[in-house]
Amino acid sequence: METSVETDDASPIPSSASLILVATPIGNLGDISPRACAALAEASAVLCEDTRVTSKLLARHSISATMLALHDHNEESEAPRLVARLLAGEKLALVSDAGTPLVSDPGYRLVRAAIAAGVPVSAIPGPNAAVMALTLSGLPPHPFMFHGFLPPKAVARAAEISRIAGMEAAGLSATLIFYESPHRTGEALAALAKGLGADRPAAVARELTKRFEEVRRGTLAELAALYSEQEPRGEVVLCVGPAPPPAAPTGVALDEALRAAMARLSLRDAAATVAEATGLPRKRVYARALELAAEE
Repeated sequence: METSVETDDASPIPSSASLILVATPIGNLGDISPRACAALAEASAVLCEDTRVTSKLLARHSISATMLALHDHNEESEAPRLVARLLAGEKLALVSDAGTPLVSDPGYRLVRAAIAAGVPVSAIPGPNAAVMALTLSGLPPHPFMFHGFLPPKAVARAAEISRIAGMEAAGLSATLIFYESPHRTGEALAALAKGLGADRPAAVARELTKRFEEVRRGTLAELAALYSEQEPRGEVVLCVGPAPPPAAPTGVALDEALRAAMARLSLRDAAATVAEATGLPRKRVYARALELAAEE
């Protein structure tokens, strides 16, 4: 007799019900784990971003499975029907064309719906282009911020980069990771150089795990110039190094920071806070705080 688990509303869910997110190769079809192959073979159906792409992977590993298309254009309408199948006890596997599902790929709405229905959701880890590019970039690996694709239109792209620059001005210091299409790579690099700084270190990774894998490193300005003349081939990941730390305030700026801190903290705490925020020697900041206190 089949066991079941109880949802919050006490409606039974068969123990066989599950949605499993399966990471697939980002290029080299050999980069798939035995667990991933087993999950795809055991699933009632494999939900694919493009069945033509997934069918090649399944054939390569001699996996016979029913495939159903699930992409940006039908996910919202298909999610209720798929959740109903899950609640009936089916095991569904979700894959994207390449890499880890949901990372700039469809699946988020289905996962949210499954969680809301009380269906167990699990994942089998595997390839991810963003993380691989980060590790090969030579840029600080953590913290990092994965952005996905920048807007394709120039005005919207500039506005989004401006928003990121604002976040950095407010204190964000992380390596930035973007996906980009080959024909927009040069434009995107030029926009990033204009919005974030031409001298920012960066890397362009393409065709990861494939025969012509390549990582080019340089400043945003250098890479923008390179790819304005030659369009890269294949899938592209852009990595941009963290924003440089702000220059430590001196003179009037330091005095303003100290006065603002001293208005709400003790002199010692104000000096310590400003020293930590600016990176200036604590003794120097404390000495200036004493001078300001004496003047006032």
